[in-house]
Amino acid sequence: MTSLLVDALDGIIGASAPVVSVAPVMLSAPDRPVPLEVRVSAPTAGTNLPVVVFSHGNGWNLDGYTPLTAFWASRGFVVIQPTHLDSRRNGFGFDHPVFPTIWTERIADLTRILDQLDTIEAAVPGLAGRIDRSRVAATGHSWGGQTAQSLLGARILDEAGQVGDDMSDSRVTAGILFAATGVGGDDLHPFAQANFPFMRPSFQELTTPTLVVAGDHDQSKMSSRGPDWFTDAYTYSPGATDLLTFYGAEHSLGGIVGYEVAETTDENPERVAVIQRMSTAYLQTALHVEESSWSAARSAFSDSTDPIGRVDSK
Repeated sequence: MTSLLVDALDGIIGASAPVVSVAPVMLSAPDRPVPLEVRVSAPTAGTNLPVVVFSHGNGWNLDGYTPLTAFWASRGFVVIQPTHLDSRRNGFGFDHPVFPTIWTERIADLTRILDQLDTIEAAVPGLAGRIDRSRVAATGHSWGGQTAQSLLGARILDEAGQVGDDMSDSRVTAGILFAATGVGGDDLHPFAQANFPFMRPSFQELTTPTLVVAGDHDQSKMSSRGPDWFTDAYTYSPGATDLLTFYGAEHSLGGIVGYEVAETTDENPERVAVIQRMSTAYLQTALHVEESSWSAARSAFSDSTDPIGRVDSK
């Protein structure tokens, strides 16, 4: 029955278009230990194209997450993917001196992208003058979700429980968090408490419209909490007004990182197909491409006779 839902969602978000993808595009990052490289994917036609910045999970790079990023580009978005410092390509392990600052460098990478859209436009043949810089979404998976949520307004609590610096970016007007970690505290395992200060977020300051996507079988090794840990942004944030929970989904949500990759423990191409389309519908509405897309997609998802998940809205 999932194919029926996919067909219904295709009718909502519209047909695909040819895409051009260029990588690596080098961006200026003078104080970074290694150069900042990004992939840019965009439809070959169209103007006033919204921008989606995507932050990968731990260890990945600009070549990952094609099931999402290429799909979004085929539906009219300019998608930009950095390779963060934690990528396995760079070899900065947990014991490397640079590792403690990687979480802040990740956030800086997304800001650098938004600062250098001129360079990005010039690097992709035919893209110049076609980007709408007033419509920008920040998205990410796992650690990338934490990275994106900082631009959306989430803060980090220090050891005394005080709210840290505001790293939000007013240029970002919407977001999607895929399997993003939740609040910290005593539930965090000792390794996470010692090494991952970014796992102590405060969501009260996240006011930007955001969709949270989670799996109800996603059990983290970083927390003693259950899969509900990955829904905290929805629970505690005033901006995260929508939550998609997929039944049986683990951390890769069926394979959004890529088809048949080793990290995916719950390979499910049909679930990925639904995530592609539901996330596109959300972006279309949140970035004012088509105001009715998200409500129509939400209804189609909820009305499925063989539900693969549920949608909650505040």
